[in-house]
Order: sequence, then structure tokens, then C-alpha cells
Amino acid sequence: MKLKKAESDLYIPSGQDPEGALAGTTHLAIGAHQDDIEIFAYHGILECFQEPEKGFAAVIATDGAGSPRAGRYATFDDARMKTIRLEEQRTAARVGDYKFVAQMGYPSREIKDPGKTDPVEDLKELLEATRPEVLYLHNPADKHDTHIAVLARCLEAVRRLPVAARPRRVLGCEVWRDLDWLPDALKVALPVDGHPNLAAALLGVFDSQITGGKRYDLATEGRRLANATFFQSHAVDACERVTFAMDMTELFHEDERSLESFVLELISEFGKDVRGRVRNHTT
Repeated sequence: MKLKKAESDLYIPSGQDPEGALAGTTHLAIGAHQDDIEIFAYHGILECFQEPEKGFAAVIATDGAGSPRAGRYATFDDARMKTIRLEEQRTAARVGDYKFVAQMGYPSREIKDPGKTDPVEDLKELLEATRPEVLYLHNPADKHDTHIAVLARCLEAVRRLPVAARPRRVLGCEVWRDLDWLPDALKVALPVDGHPNLAAALLGVFDSQITGGKRYDLATEGRRLANATFFQSHAVDACERVTFAMDMTELFHEDERSLESFVLELISEFGKDVRGRVRNHTT
């Protein structure tokens, strides 16, 4: 496996040979930034943690240079932040028992440029080598431009594969916007009760973000708890922590559908749901 950027990094915590680590991946998450995976794909991490027949792996598209910083990190330049964030992501891979973490090392501007083919080619190679059963991605209603760009590059990469080689399940997960607005019939509720200490440890390694001014650890835990409590209004909670996702499998298997039309259909369903409830209780 040779990714195109000289700054790229393929890290295998177990020391297993790369071919074996990639081939042993059953659940793959592809995110824009270091720590995105630990926020949106914790379900996959739990599914595979200490499970000999399963393997979770992560791919990070960008180099971490543009992250906000404060406190002791306020004066750090981009080069130093890239090194710190790369090492934090490696630490998370060790803590979470990942098969591997691949950090592609692209500046955000290159990921956002549809004319740049290198990111798509890297993603395609990683997908071919792993053949994951489940693929966790950003969702198209996210409000972070780089997240949407990474999702778009992933869609391009998957559609370059034969249909038989594509993941059997593709989930769009929440980071910058939650997915509580999805009508319940369209929500994929992913229980993430297990190993709360592991969840805390995974986000806790990203000190450059937490100490640097963004309490992602508290916000992520709060969202998971809120999702579980506010999911069903007329039933007791089935679990204590939930992350929401949208099922994007059909989009990734039907080449003629656009990302825009897919998400606009979901937004339309949300509008119908709200409109119907209001009309039912007004004259």
C-alpha cells in the first residue's frame, strides 16, 4: 500500500503486515479530520473491539493543519500541529484496537477540489484492499464543507468499484449537525452503550482539540445521551447512548443518483413529517 502524498501515514498498531491488516478489516470509517472517526463511528469501534473475527479501521483524509488552537497550543504553527494530530490519531488507533489507521495527508483545499483525482485514487485503493462490510462516512447534511468534500470523494471512489466489490452497508453519520431531524422511519439508531471508559479514552487522546478550545469529549457524550432519551417519546429508553445515521447504501450502489438529490429527498420527508403533525392539530 503506497498512498500518494509524501506526508501520508499508514499505522498498524498490532505490527501485523499491511496486507493482512487491510484484508482483516470488516468495518471501515473514512473521515475528514483526526478525531472525526471517534465521534461518528464509535459504533463500528465497539462492534470490533477485542473481536477476533472483526476488524475496525480508520482513514483520515486531511493533514490536520487547519485546526483551531488555544491555550498551550495557541502559538503552534501548522507544521507542528500536523505532527501532533497525526500522533494523537495513532494513539487512538492503539486504544481502540484498530486494524490500521491511514492518514492520507491532504490539505483541505485539495480535498475540496473536484478536479484533484489523487484523493479519489487513494480512497479507491484503500477500499479495494479492505473490502469492508460496513462503511461509516460523514452525512450530506453536515455543515462542515470539508466533511461534505470527503463524502463526495468517497462516493466517487466507491462508484469506481464493481457493484459486487462495494460495501454492503454505507452509513452517513453525525458530527457538525446531528441527525435528530430525520423522521424516525429513516433514522438508523446505533446503540453505543458499551465501554463508556473506552469512548472517553478515545476522545481524551485528542488533547490538542480539548485543551485547545473545543470540548468534543463532553459534547459527543451529551449528544449520545440526548439521542437515546429523546428518540422515543412513548417508550422507555432501550439504551443509554445512541448515535444516529442515515442509510446511504442505495446511493452508493446506484450510480445515476446524485448526492444532492439524495439529501434533498430526506429534507423533503422531514418537511412532510412536520407539516403533517401541524395540520393534524390545527383547524
